Amino acid sequence: MNIIEIKELVKVYDSAEFEIRAVDHVDLTFEKGEFTAIVGPSGSGKTTFLNLIGGLDRPTSGQVIIDGVDLWSLKPREIIDFRLHNIGFVFQAYNLLPVLTARENVEFIMHLQGCPKAEREQRAKELLEAVGLGDRLDSRPGKLSGGQQQRVAVARALASRPKFILADEPTANLDSHSTENLLGIMEKLNREEQITFIFSTHDARVVKKARRVITLEDGKVLSDETK
Repeated sequence: MNIIEIKELVKVYDSAEFEIRAVDHVDLTFEKGEFTAIVGPSGSGKTTFLNLIGGLDRPTSGQVIIDGVDLWSLKPREIIDFRLHNIGFVFQAYNLLPVLTARENVEFIMHLQGCPKAEREQRAKELLEAVGLGDRLDSRPGKLSGGQQQRVAVARALASRPKFILADEPTANLDSHSTENLLGIMEKLNREEQITFIFSTHDARVVKKARRVITLEDGKVLSDETK
C-alpha cells in the first residue's frame, strides 16, 4: 500500500544571477514498511527532497500525497497540524531541547498533540527502553553521548505514531559503534513494527542496510533500485 505519492515535484531556488533546480520533476511512490536510502553527491537535492515530503519546505510545483492527502493543498496551519500527527523527523543535529530530560524530550511532541500526562509519560518510558535508554530517562542531552542523543531523537520521532519517519543524515555525527547500534534499532523497529524509514545519507553503512536505494543527481532520479 502506497503511503506517499510524489508527482512531478519541482523545487527551484532563484538568485539574482541564476536558477537552481534542487528537485527537478521527481515522480516516486513509497509503501508502508520501506527502509529506503536517498543517496547522491552534495547538492543533489536529498535534503530538499526530504523537506518537501515532510512539509518543511514548499515545492515550486507538483504534489506530495500522504495517505490520500495532498499535503501542499492544505493551509499553513493545517500543514503544521498534519505534520505533527503523521510525520516523524530525525535530524543530523539531534535537535533535542537541552533543558529537558530524555523522557521530557520524547514527551514533548505528545504534549503538543494533547495527550494526557500519564499516557505520554508511559509511552516515553517504553520508547526509551526500546532504544536501549531505559536507564537514562532523567538525563539531559548534555549528559548523553552523541549516539545516545540520536537514539532519544529516534524515540521522539516515534512518539507521535507517525505514518513514516524521515531521517536526514542521522549517522553523520556518530562513530562506527554508535552508527551500528542506531541502525540496528531502526532495522528492528522497521522489521517488527513495520515502521517506514526514509533516509538521506552519504553513509555506506546506511546504504548497505537499506532495501531500496534511490540515487539523486542534480535534483533528478538517476536510479531506483530494490535489493
